[in-house]
Amino acid sequence: RTERRYRLGTAILETEWDTSTGRARLTDGLVADVSHELLPQLLLVRRLEALEGRIDAEVLFDPRRDFGQAPQRIRRQAGAVIADWGDVAVLLRTAPNLRILPGGATELQISQGDRVTFVVSAADRAPGVFVRPERAWELLQASDRWWRDWTSQIEYGGSAAESVTRSLITLRLLTYAPSGAPVAAPTTSLPEVMGGDRNWDYRFSWPRDASFGLTAFLGLECRQEARAFLHWLSIASRLSRPRVNVLYDLEGRPGIAEHERRDVPGYHGSLPVRIGNAACDQHQLDVYGWVVGAAWDLHRGGERLTRHLWNAVEAWSDLVCRQWHEPDAGIWERRDPPGQHVHSKLMGWKALDRALGLAETYPVRASRRARWRAEQAALAEDILARGVDHERGVFVGQYGSSDLDAALLMLPEIGLLETDDPRVPRTVDAISSDLAAGNGLLYRYPQQRDSLGSGEGAFLACSFWMVNALCSLGRLDEAIELFQSLCGRSNDVGLFSEQIDPPTGAHLGNFPQALTHSSLVLAALAIQRASRASATPPA
Repeated sequence: RTERRYRLGTAILETEWDTSTGRARLTDGLVADVSHELLPQLLLVRRLEALEGRIDAEVLFDPRRDFGQAPQRIRRQAGAVIADWGDVAVLLRTAPNLRILPGGATELQISQGDRVTFVVSAADRAPGVFVRPERAWELLQASDRWWRDWTSQIEYGGSAAESVTRSLITLRLLTYAPSGAPVAAPTTSLPEVMGGDRNWDYRFSWPRDASFGLTAFLGLECRQEARAFLHWLSIASRLSRPRVNVLYDLEGRPGIAEHERRDVPGYHGSLPVRIGNAACDQHQLDVYGWVVGAAWDLHRGGERLTRHLWNAVEAWSDLVCRQWHEPDAGIWERRDPPGQHVHSKLMGWKALDRALGLAETYPVRASRRARWRAEQAALAEDILARGVDHERGVFVGQYGSSDLDAALLMLPEIGLLETDDPRVPRTVDAISSDLAAGNGLLYRYPQQRDSLGSGEGAFLACSFWMVNALCSLGRLDEAIELFQSLCGRSNDVGLFSEQIDPPTGAHLGNFPQALTHSSLVLAALAIQRASRASATPPA
């Protein structure tokens, strides 16, 4: 029998095994801060201890690089085994010292009170640093305190507090420390359909997804993390300004072109395995609504925008004025020809709306402000004329189509229409009905409606967006019931993937996914705000 849990308020994992001969615990974690002394760039600490009886265990140390490349050289030095690829090395030390060699299993037996500590460090284009196992264990306990101190500052007292805290910890873990870039997921090619070809590389930073994370951090007073994203984006987008790329690598460079690795077996035979993401070449108008909206959220949260960031907001808004008429790839990055996506138009409107709000505080030429206002009005007129199925009274996914799009659940938050306009609740209810996957789960768009052909799982973020929409419409009881049901769909340690298989509840897609976790936090905050509002007497 196996049980896993994170230590409360930390990113340190404990796994316990009950066997026929005894009970053991493995404590497992990365050192959170390696900046204050001579430490390796990455330090993983594991301690196995026998709690009862006798435990027989096997240790397998088999480091590989680039999907299976064995080390060029293996050597022992200073009590460590070193696997070396030239510019990258992985070092393993143990206490007590075990004769471990890469590629083979090492058997050991421990009895009650015994413990073995493993320390794995990495050196990437840098000298290898040896850390004594006893010191590494001390550093892991310091990391425990670091995490507890960080999570103790989260200002949230609403429902599902443990899920909210775990999501924020996960978002923090998905932030690349050297540059501040938030990664969409740390994995590639985990399938959205088992055995299918919807296998994408998510090891990049999407400004859209990162904007969700910024708002989530900001809503819970994690201001340093919120500021770090916009600072990173303003630097990363300098080379392409005024264009914002759909995605960047973690150093702030444009994402790499997509290619396939046919020599890799894939997860449960799901092929192809992809490196890079072809979305890096797409035009997605909605991105500008997210990044300008993130600047607006930061401003409303009491933070002053730098001159450099305000210049970027001006450039992004000008680009929306020039390009909102054009077709784009849309939020879901389908491999279809560009189209007139209604959600993209709505987010273009949002970009201009938030820019005009910021223009009340930050300097802008009168002619530029007038152009933003004129284009915003023209864009609204175009959306309301062409983006609505007037017979049903609902917004649609694309001009000229009757298909729905779950991204339109953001309609109440965008603010083009008041929530009492009948087209808003009708759109929310139509999505709930037409895109239902069962038990509160939603598909992103009608199944089999893209060029890939194969279906996919229910998209978890969309269900959390439904929670927000229900709160905006005053349907708080429905929102709470759905939110609690969704939080119960995490894995055993509170983590979420991108999608869920509706029949089985199995997680699908890259894991853990930042967009799902940030959407959970924003849904929790929406419920908290709506609960406070409903408890307040009318003015």
